[in-house]
Parts: sequence; structure tokens; C-alpha cells
Amino acid sequence: MSDEKILATVGNANITEADVEGFIAGLPREQRAYASNPQFKKHCLEQLISIHLYAMMGEELKLNETEEYKKIMESAKRDILSQLAMNEVLKNITVTEEECKEFYDNNPQHFTEGETVSAKHILVKEESECLEILNAINAGETTFEDAAKEKSTCPSGQKGGDLGAFGRGQMVPEFEEAAFSAELNTVVGPVATQFGYHLIKVEAKNEATVADFETVKAQIRSNLLSMKQNDAYIRKAEELKAKYMA
Repeated sequence: MSDEKILATVGNANITEADVEGFIAGLPREQRAYASNPQFKKHCLEQLISIHLYAMMGEELKLNETEEYKKIMESAKRDILSQLAMNEVLKNITVTEEECKEFYDNNPQHFTEGETVSAKHILVKEESECLEILNAINAGETTFEDAAKEKSTCPSGQKGGDLGAFGRGQMVPEFEEAAFSAELNTVVGPVATQFGYHLIKVEAKNEATVADFETVKAQIRSNLLSMKQNDAYIRKAEELKAKYMA
């Protein structure tokens, strides 16, 4: 089999492709992202070789006969046994399709994306200047976008005042209220906020949407499984306390 291909031999130990894959699987997630990179795999192989070499050195120095080694081994045995026992407790826990659907139906708030608006704005310090810009736009002397580029003190001015889409709670209350109340493509303002005076043009309104079940089913299953496993872990821990600590 390809995963049994021997990549290196250190003493009497063979290091295979499967060993390297196992080593990579134990790395932090951000490092596992490089698993398909040949250079990264080569680096991992070198690390495995070094581990074997240092282990051989440890045997030569009889470090495996020291009290420190024995304590570490006892701790490792305990941790491994604990993990295997936990796996035994959790191995048969599953989440059914019906349970996922029931959670979805009973918790719509988790899958609802609130209404949003897509808007542009112009921000200036003085109300009088804001009114002058509004009059110029209404008179056709300039466009909203050109006025934003020339007059707005907000960085969005360089994009014609474009703020993109935003939902409730993302803007200061006065701005939010004006934006969500505005008619499409109608310039409203001046709107006073702590930042100054705004002209606002809403270009789109998007109603609240609910993600369909199939889209979120996998995430629901994962969350429910974690909850079930956590409950089972706690219940078993209490049973074991009563059994071994009484």
C-alpha cells in the first residue's frame, strides 16, 4: 500500500508515509493547512527523524530508567486511558435528522438574517454646508457621488459615499433610523449624529431572510452533537465520582 512506503529508517525503526500523515494530523489546524505542500511534508519527515534520533540518544543515556521518565510515562498512561475511556462513553452518541429539524423549527432566531439597507452618505461638520450640498444635488448641479468625493469627511467619500449593506445595530441610532425609514434613491438629511451632519441615499432594502434547513443542517448537527457529548461527559463524570470517590 502507498501509505506503507518507507521514507526513512532510523536504527530499527522505519518511518512511513502513514507516520508522516499521522504526525501532520496531530499538528495545530493552522499548520495542517500546509499538508499538501511537498516541502512541508519533507520538513515534517525531518522532524520525525529527529524525534527518533533523540529517542535513541535517550536510550543510550539510560534516561528511560530515570524517575523523571517513569513519572512522565505514568502521566501519559493516565491521559491515554482517560481519552480512550471518554471515547468509549461518547462513541455511540448520534444526532438524527429529526432532531436537527426540530431544533431548526424551534429556534428560527438562530437562522434569521435581519433586514439590511445598502446606502451611501455624505458627512460634513456643519449643518449649513450639508444643506448647501443637498440643494446642489437637488438642483442637478452635482451628483450625490461626486459631492461625496469632493466634500465628505468620511473615508467612504472616495467611493462616492458607499457604505455597502448594513443591518440594524451597526450604525448610530439617528443614522440608522433615517436610513431604514428613507425611500429608495431619495436623498434625506441633514441627519445630525455625534460625527456631524449626514446626507443619506438608500439604494436597496433587503428584507429579513431565514436560511433554509439544508444550508444549516450540518452546523446544527455539529452543535447538537457537541451538546450531547458534553452532557454525556458530565453525567458519566458524576457517576465516576460516586463510584471512586465515595
